[in-house]
Amino acid sequence: MTLQQLATVKRWHQTHHRERSVEYQLWDAMLTCWVLGWMGVPAAVLLAPEYGVMSCVLLYFAPSLYVRLRARLHRQGRLRCDWLSSASRH
Repeated sequence: MTLQQLATVKRWHQTHHRERSVEYQLWDAMLTCWVLGWMGVPAAVLLAPEYGVMSCVLLYFAPSLYVRLRARLHRQGRLRCDWLSSASRH
């Protein structure tokens, strides 16, 4: 995901946080994982180079993986996801 897409989805969640509070908190968790992914690399290299760097890579891609999961569940009709259109605009 691009930074613009992340910001657009975040903006959607902020405007709908009263009726979609769980989704709002999940998206904040995804953004936290993303920040940990790119900020944790120096510490991961020093403390646990084998698993730490792999964890940071996984955390860096957490928002994209979350959006793909939600899109797949939405297409299957298992979960409604109103903010998907805002993620794909840019």
